Amino acid sequence: MFQYCADPKAVEGFSWLMCYLTSGTHMMFYASFGTVLGLLAITAPVALLFGFGGALAARSAFAPLRWLGKIYIAMVRGVPDIIFFLFVPIALDQGLEWLKSRAYCDTSVPVRQGNDFVVCAAAKIPLSTSPPWIHESYSIFLAVVAFSVVFGAFAANVLYGAMRAVPRAQLETAEAFGMSPRQVSRRVLIPQMWAYALPGLSNLWMILIKATPLLFLLGVEDIVYWAKELGGAKTSRFAYPHPDWRLWYFTAILVFYLLMTWVSEKVLQRLTGRLSRGQATMAGERMRKAAG
Repeated sequence: MFQYCADPKAVEGFSWLMCYLTSGTHMMFYASFGTVLGLLAITAPVALLFGFGGALAARSAFAPLRWLGKIYIAMVRGVPDIIFFLFVPIALDQGLEWLKSRAYCDTSVPVRQGNDFVVCAAAKIPLSTSPPWIHESYSIFLAVVAFSVVFGAFAANVLYGAMRAVPRAQLETAEAFGMSPRQVSRRVLIPQMWAYALPGLSNLWMILIKATPLLFLLGVEDIVYWAKELGGAKTSRFAYPHPDWRLWYFTAILVFYLLMTWVSEKVLQRLTGRLSRGQATMAGERMRKAAG
């Protein structure tokens, strides 16, 4: 980035450090923080949609749909998260490539050859000739789906419990005024349930933040990947040789996550106060007594 960085061996001291911290690989390290924030920004609403759909399915009067919702909640919650984080991307990737192979490959050649899954080059997703950013984007897409499936099941359980916590008398009153079941859900049940759901969803958000280092296991070059790569000891073969500095890199990641959780707690506290205002919950009662 700086002119004097053209020859790293000719600089030392603070200038060397500035050149080191502004090198191309470090820029990728800084960009990986954006990858984590982007994953959170996309995964949280998608997982909430999964959870909302699962909770409504579990409450459905249609038995097969109700069974499907409860199986989804129970199955994902009953299996270690890391299993789904590894299974979902592999299953989705192979499923998409199988579908594409039906159109672009010789269908007489089986894709299962012993224990191997093999498709022709035209069916690969992404293609081997695709630029690196497409491969990276596809890996992030698979990661978003995996995170959404897992955390969607936990969100579904939280939302299902929140829906059951809404006083039945309020729903019966709405029905007595002539509202249809859909109107009762849209105008009474769903607006009321958020006050009960937010504590559980807040915990899920914190767990989701702490789970983002699992991107490293999915092949995404995230902050853990770059901290491991950059922090390891570098010999004179590298432009910026240094001893093992992984402690400092992982300390920076520690500070980043602590800052993320601190900001999240402040935002969630304000949101909880706003949603609890006027509600018949413990938080709502405390606000009513404080105002009185």
